[in-house]
Amino acid sequence: MDRLDHLEHLDKHLVEELAQVTRETVREELREQTRKQRRKAMLYAASGAVALYAGAALALAVGLALALGLPDWAAALITAAILGVAAYVLRGAARPSRPTPEGDHVIGGRAPATPPGGTGMPYPPVPPVAPGVGTPAAGTPGPGVPPRPDDNPEQPHHRG
Repeated sequence: MDRLDHLEHLDKHLVEELAQVTRETVREELREQTRKQRRKAMLYAASGAVALYAGAALALAVGLALALGLPDWAAALITAAILGVAAYVLRGAARPSRPTPEGDHVIGGRAPATPPGGTGMPYPPVPPVAPGVGTPAAGTPGPGVPPRPDDNPEQPHHRG
């Protein structure tokens, strides 16, 4: 029995040591990933700042080019209007306000041309008359066609 207690102590010790090693490994991997993500975020931020200054320089160049033939205030006003239109167009591209086409949804509209399974294959065309349905003789169904419930001569016919 004393020997089993000793083994239980070894098991607990091994589990604690394994947990500690696992924690250290995960912590180190997370630090490395965070370091890489931080570097990428800093590069994106720097790229945005440089793009902002490039846009300001472009706006200044447009204003100075317009100022060659117009008064300074008119050139600045036209440049501001151009930037406002560009901002409006970019906002519209980011958030389209156009309604979706009717074929995209089924509720209250038509079914899409392709099944929702994602195979991309269209539904097969529906024939105007079911195959095998025909009346070779007047009032008798064709071969392979089950009789309709209203074909029973014993039931009364109610037509409105």
